[in-house]
Amino acid sequence: MRISDRLMQVKPSATLAVSAKAMELRAQGREIISLSAGESDFPTPAHVCEAAKRAIDEQFVRYTQVPGIPELRTAAAAYFKRFYGVDAPMEAAILTNGGKQALFNLCQCLLNPGDEALIPAPYWVSYPAMVLLAGGVPVVVPSTAEAGFKVTVEDLERCATARTRLLIINSPSNPTGVNYDQAELDALAEWAVARDVFVVSDEIYDQLVYAPSRPCTLAGWWAKHPEHVCVCNGLAKSFAMTGWRVGFALAHPDLVKVLSKIQSQSTSNICSIAQKAALAALTGDWDFLDGVRAAYDRRRRLLMEIMASWPDVVCPEPQGAFYVFPDLHRHYRPAFPDSASLCTYLLEQAGVATVPGAAFGDDNCIRISYALGHEVLQKAMDKIAKVLF
Repeated sequence: MRISDRLMQVKPSATLAVSAKAMELRAQGREIISLSAGESDFPTPAHVCEAAKRAIDEQFVRYTQVPGIPELRTAAAAYFKRFYGVDAPMEAAILTNGGKQALFNLCQCLLNPGDEALIPAPYWVSYPAMVLLAGGVPVVVPSTAEAGFKVTVEDLERCATARTRLLIINSPSNPTGVNYDQAELDALAEWAVARDVFVVSDEIYDQLVYAPSRPCTLAGWWAKHPEHVCVCNGLAKSFAMTGWRVGFALAHPDLVKVLSKIQSQSTSNICSIAQKAALAALTGDWDFLDGVRAAYDRRRRLLMEIMASWPDVVCPEPQGAFYVFPDLHRHYRPAFPDSASLCTYLLEQAGVATVPGAAFGDDNCIRISYALGHEVLQKAMDKIAKVLF
């Protein structure tokens, strides 16, 4: 059996490897606390679940239009009016199987073999793989904890070449929680548009931003330059709907048609029942998010307070999402000389699962999720400190 060359370039998921090891230890009777989760520990809101139940009762279980039912596409477009004051027609919105499919399909639609995509690091683990699977070349734009894990126009300029076709921005960031302010985002978008580089803005965590920071978007740049900008979002993080697989993208109507073409030949429409649930989410009450944000904010401050006492550890304070990304490289030893071996050590010695920073493009760090209760987080961080310092 011969596997295609492009698949051989893609590495297995580091998060799945951590999960497999954690499950192995649990099977041996070990108590394992997982700080590796990339999903909310809050339940999907009741009104969203009720909408899904009604869809089943009403037998809304057939194929739908590939880009989504019209009323849901209208609601997805209206999201940007509701939160950012940007008008968009239904034809500019497409529903996808999670935000991941929107990003994957965009790479397929926008990259030719050999085209380069700028990916600021630390980055979400799937961005480079998506570029590779489209025949493109991922070009990592490095940043540091000391610089707040943000890249500048100067950083992009140093990494850009005549082959640069795409820039992927993620704010708030997975894994760092860093949130670019509007002026910073505008500067990156202005550079890209001037260089004829297409910008994909992954804003999946935009509803999980903590005061005094504010959610920012490139939707306004899409309105001015729809041929150069696409904004991706979804309900997985804000509505605790990871398993429902509902993402959406705001793009030029012509690009939406091309995205629909590739989706029609791969997955077709997203689940009809999930579409009705998503419609209830997008058009219903969002007040519950105030309590969710407040809970995450308390957890965020707890972890920052704990890490402030850890010697020689640098961790920019996250302004969004639900992760911290501490730089622990000053504590590497022969037993764990990199982030992967450190995470293995913490799992085996402390019973705490984390994710190696190498998977996100920075081997100095590890990712810790605070999508867990206060007491569990305190216990886990105490266990890490006990074996590490």
